Amino acid sequence: MTMIQALRSAMDVMLARDPDVVIFGQDVGYFGGVFRCTDGLQAKYGRQRVFDAPISEGGIVGVAVGMGAYGLRPVAEIQFADYFYPASDQIVSEAARLRYRSAGDFTAPITIRMPCGGGIYGGQTHSQSPEALFTHVCGLRTLMPSNPFDAKGLLIAAIECNDPVIFLEPKRLYNGPFDGHHDRPATPWSEHALSQVPQGYYKLPLDRASVYRPGRALTVIAYGTMVYVAEAAAREAGVDAEILDLRALWPLDLVTLVASVKKTGRCLILHEATRSSGFGAELLSLVQEHCFYHLEAPIERVTGWDTPYPHAQEWDYFPGPARVAAAMQRAMEA
Repeated sequence: MTMIQALRSAMDVMLARDPDVVIFGQDVGYFGGVFRCTDGLQAKYGRQRVFDAPISEGGIVGVAVGMGAYGLRPVAEIQFADYFYPASDQIVSEAARLRYRSAGDFTAPITIRMPCGGGIYGGQTHSQSPEALFTHVCGLRTLMPSNPFDAKGLLIAAIECNDPVIFLEPKRLYNGPFDGHHDRPATPWSEHALSQVPQGYYKLPLDRASVYRPGRALTVIAYGTMVYVAEAAAREAGVDAEILDLRALWPLDLVTLVASVKKTGRCLILHEATRSSGFGAELLSLVQEHCFYHLEAPIERVTGWDTPYPHAQEWDYFPGPARVAAAMQRAMEA
């Protein structure tokens, strides 16, 4: 399956399994979603279970919070992660706080799907990576899968979770393999992006990282699209890098992260979002706090630029294998 097919399969499984699951958002019903993730689900389950919503992100998330409080399990799609800002109050002040605010009388078992990141020449308002804004909010879970198998297992687990889940989907990985370069076909060693996915029900833990590639010389902490960039860079630099795919950004699998850095003694943090106040800053702080006496070199960080998303320079903005490989070499030579 591609990631799109895996996500659709997860929603199909849960619609069939749980009558309380409903799916809605802009164009997700008859049209099947702008990326076709919900294609065919309305025809199969009807307009009461899979339906379109007005162009009102605040309304979409607000309705989802109410549905969740009264026993449904809504899966709401924000068409692009860039569009979540009008729903910020509903996400931060309502969904994330409902359990605490009601002393456990109500929960918000809602999943908010958002395509994120660049790579489709979508420009400034279709290409952002806002994950750090969600990891800052107490009460939210934030996920970002890098491959179809994880995408399906994590989405099923998110739908079954009684807490609100922000489910970020890297658009560059929607349709198949990606080898870290935008101008090359995928190579066999990046086939994780197009993987074997069971047809039926399965789920993955919402708080566990994956060791995507074992190694002993350097730990690379990455997620989403950057997992494949890290792999391409390690091959180009000839570095025996251990690549961690976080999958769950928050709650974070600190145990796996710390164990890897203590083993290798070196660390590189990689993400597509801007550098200043990006999620990598939190990761760097945690590595410093928990692994200081095991580090043999300064922690490296490779990110996007500190600038509004540059449409014309999209592929220069992304951390690419050359930039990452140079950072790996600095860490190895320090």
